[in-house]
Amino acid sequence: MKYFSSDNNSGAHPAVLEAVAAANQGNVASYGDDPYTREAENLVRHIFGRETRSYFIFTGTAANALILKAALRPWEGVICAETAHINTDECGAVEALGRKLYLVPQINGKITPAGCAGMLHYAGSVHNVAPKIVSITQSTEFGQLYTLEEVRALADFCRSHGLYLHMDGSRITNAAAALGIGLREASKDLGVDMLSMGGTKNGLLCGECAVFFNPAIAPDFPYFRKQGMQLGAKMRFVSAQFLAYLKNDLWRANAVQANSACALLAEKISSLPKIKITRPVEANALFARLPEKALQQLEKTHHVSVWNKTYDPLLTEIQGPEVRIMTSFNTTTREVEELAGAIEAALRS
Repeated sequence: MKYFSSDNNSGAHPAVLEAVAAANQGNVASYGDDPYTREAENLVRHIFGRETRSYFIFTGTAANALILKAALRPWEGVICAETAHINTDECGAVEALGRKLYLVPQINGKITPAGCAGMLHYAGSVHNVAPKIVSITQSTEFGQLYTLEEVRALADFCRSHGLYLHMDGSRITNAAAALGIGLREASKDLGVDMLSMGGTKNGLLCGECAVFFNPAIAPDFPYFRKQGMQLGAKMRFVSAQFLAYLKNDLWRANAVQANSACALLAEKISSLPKIKITRPVEANALFARLPEKALQQLEKTHHVSVWNKTYDPLLTEIQGPEVRIMTSFNTTTREVEELAGAIEAALRS
């Protein structure tokens, strides 16, 4: 079985595993007071700026939830897309930690200042949770990219209304690679205040990073991390991964490979009959509709994610569900060709 349902299906990059093995030498101080963590934190500051503060964490859910909890007072909340990962795929983690989500309409996962403005009326009343953060996902849950102008517009909106801008960057590397810019240019320089910098989806064994571009926003985050059970005793093994990941732009090479593989797949299947690519392919996610029978045949050898089972036969050209196909840093040209061939064979079945 070949797994294309998520980029989490991939393994770890050999350089990352080598870094973990290299860190497994002798005894060092625990809980992040080690040379690997200090070097990784310095590297993050070198990339994003001296005032940046970074905290290494095990999971993306924890990174998002703890950043948002730490940056908000109990009576403040988060504006996000109705399809945002923090709303649909994190088991209510943000709300379980006592922070409310205000959901706004989206197009392919993207929200706008105008859409967010509709939630501002909740501010200023002691009876309501006051919006304080706008959270966006880059690239979005539908594989779409916010343009630089779109992120700046949201940042300007936040500034004008006393809000912070949080970026769920579980795939920020795929977005930056697709946009042809660096990690700082894709986040801090656009006015983002807080970043959940992902790594697990792009070649790390396990590891995410909570990044604050303004350390005054959540000065007590270390305590939130500890209470949130994300302070690793042997932190060096997470930090070492980020050293390998960020040095020499390994993150970019991995993301370019994943994005290129997805573009190649789109090229190979776009002209096939009985299948329709439903959303622009801009990073490493491809969404398409194909007949139910073809999907059943395809899933005998290739696992994909069924994203949307519902459809209107009168409005939908293809009579079948919408699926998501994800490529990864280790997806090869041969694997793409095999998948495209399997899709073509399934459509003929």
